[in-house]
Amino acid sequence: MDEPSSAIADAEIEVLFKQIFQLRDQGVAILYITHKMDEIFRIADEITIIRDGKWIESGPASGYDANKLVALMVGREITNVFPKEHDIPISDVVLEVRNLTQEKADGGHFRDISFQLRGGEILGFSGLVGAGRSELMRAIFGLDRFTSGEVYLNGKKLNIHHTSDAVREGIAMITEDRKGYGLVLDRSIHDNVSLVNLDKFTRSGLVNDNMIDKAVDEVVKLLRIKIVNQNVSVSTLSGGNQQKVVLAKWLIGDVKVMIMDEPTRGIDVGAKSEIHKLMCRFAREGMAIIMISSELSEILGMSDRVVVMQEGRMNGILDRNEATQERIMALATRGITTEWIK
Repeated sequence: MDEPSSAIADAEIEVLFKQIFQLRDQGVAILYITHKMDEIFRIADEITIIRDGKWIESGPASGYDANKLVALMVGREITNVFPKEHDIPISDVVLEVRNLTQEKADGGHFRDISFQLRGGEILGFSGLVGAGRSELMRAIFGLDRFTSGEVYLNGKKLNIHHTSDAVREGIAMITEDRKGYGLVLDRSIHDNVSLVNLDKFTRSGLVNDNMIDKAVDEVVKLLRIKIVNQNVSVSTLSGGNQQKVVLAKWLIGDVKVMIMDEPTRGIDVGAKSEIHKLMCRFAREGMAIIMISSELSEILGMSDRVVVMQEGRMNGILDRNEATQERIMALATRGITTEWIK
């Protein structure tokens, strides 16, 4: 089972684990690949660590704790997986969404969504699969159309009909499917980073490759992307480095709002920590960040406030000091019975 819980909610994970335990009791041998520490210690009898394509160590699960396991996975000790800095100043409202609605034949993906996002803030969006979080962000970014409502940036009403309109205004988005929407896998890092920014590297109708080389070198160094050179294919990189390339292409422009949909899905704990540190750095520089995550630990560890959605509606907004796993799940499952998972 290769990352079987990466795209399902907590309730479905409980069902998955129940089936795994039943298969185990029937004598079935299971190989379970995951980057989630809590899953490893909950279901594993034996643990094998692989790093950079090489076997590192194997042993009974009882011989490991989270710190030891993380250190073996990344080759160094990580003392704080969620390095959220609480002293980052939160400034004025940068993005405001008013009564945004997307009507569909099946009843609509989201309805009457309103929220504000401030400079320096990381606003987390939580909810079960199908809550409408990704659909909402796709509409704000211009990937999909919304039926009614308004979006404001620094007090200016936006008319976003296409992604180019959002990019022009300083809104960027890292989609949950980096391979399907975020990257051109068979092209180089040089090409992927420059594609969104060709207008910045064009003079008299000609693309200046020297300008691109310099800009790419700067973001590669900033994000600590591990590459041999700019011309290697993105498909050859690890998941964490691919995610950094997606991030790199936006950092060349003037980004005011960064939408990050499952920014650490499918990457190892070392890369996760680096992405989290970069988020804190961008927030400290005044960027306003929206983070969608299906991992409650990530939501609680990185968010200044948490918006909880259910079936296309907002059920509440929690400040960091009042957000708990129990309160988030209560809002995400309001009106839904969970007896079936017991």
